[in-house]
This record gives sequence, C-alpha cells and structure tokens, in this order.
Amino acid sequence: MTDTAEAAVDAFITLVAERGFVDVTLPDVAEAAGIGLADLHRVHADKVALTAAFMARVDGQVLGGTSTRRDPEETPRDRLFDVMMRRYDALRPYRETLRAIRRAATRDPLLAIAIGPALRRSMGAMLQAAGLPSEGLAGAVRENGLLAIHYAVSRTFDRDETEDLSKTMAALDSRLKVAERWSQLFEKYKRSRPEAKADGFGSPSG
Repeated sequence: MTDTAEAAVDAFITLVAERGFVDVTLPDVAEAAGIGLADLHRVHADKVALTAAFMARVDGQVLGGTSTRRDPEETPRDRLFDVMMRRYDALRPYRETLRAIRRAATRDPLLAIAIGPALRRSMGAMLQAAGLPSEGLAGAVRENGLLAIHYAVSRTFDRDETEDLSKTMAALDSRLKVAERWSQLFEKYKRSRPEAKADGFGSPSG
C-alpha cells in the first residue's frame, strides 16, 4: 500500500471512530489525510474500499505473526483459535471503528452486502494462517462458518475489558468446539458417502 493509501486508511479509521460511518465523507477523509480528493479516489474509490483496506491491514498484522513452522501436536482447532485470538488482539485499538461499521451495516443491508466479500477474504486469510485451505466449495463452507463464528464472538469482544481478553477467548473456544463437533460428524458422513466432497474445520484436506 502506498503512503497516500496508508494515510487515507489512518484518517478513515480515526474519523469513523469519532463520527460514525455514515457521517464520514470522502472529502472528510482526504482533508484529514492531507491529500487531494482525486488522489484519494485513485487509491480508495469509496468507503467500502477504505473498509476493505482497513480489514486487509489487520489481516497483514495477523499473517505477519504466523509461524512458518507448524506444531504437529496442534489440532486445526488449536491453530485457528491462536490465529483468531491474534486477530482480536490486533483489533483492540480499532474497537470504536469496528462498532461504527457494524452499526452502519446492520442498518443498511446494501452496505452489509458490499463489505461481505472483504470480510470473507479476511476469514480466508485466517484459515490459511491456520493451515486450513480456503479454496473451492470446502473453502467457502469454512469461510462462511468462520465468519458466523466471528460475528458471534465479536459481540463478546466488543464488551471485553479484561487485560487478556479472557471473555473473548472463552466465547471463541466454545464456538470452535461446536464447529469441530459438526466437522467430525460431517467426516463420518463423508466416510459413509465417499462421493461427498466438502469438509469443515476439523480436516485440513480439500
């Protein structure tokens, strides 16, 4: 990302936290970033693009902390738990921005649809960091499943003031255990019906 693009995202994050998503305009972002409106439009054409760039920044922080060596003792659920907790740690400074975006998306279905692809890309990146493929039908199932988990856990994360995010950890652990149980059931179904191709969180195949 160029310096101009980075400055725009910085300004956007701050303004949305202060004013809310709806009340922030592209001229506001350009002025706060100290860049021309045309320059802003070249790197981020609208607020959806700015939101996607913000999410991609967080993705990069999480992926940057991912070890290149995998512990053979860790299960897929263990790895996904670690990755998602690192994501919540990275999101801590941006909680007000996230709340504002979530409120706006709740009130505006078209906005929710528009930012959906960026959210799914983020979940795909988290799956990849955990060593779980995110391509194809199986990957789409995983992405949507992790997105549902993320939505549920985010409600706890929003209110979690503990130093170690212990409430968020408990909520995430509980949701991933449920997903793992469903995945195990689906694996049994696959073995009974070999033609079934999609799989879930519990298997890195696919």
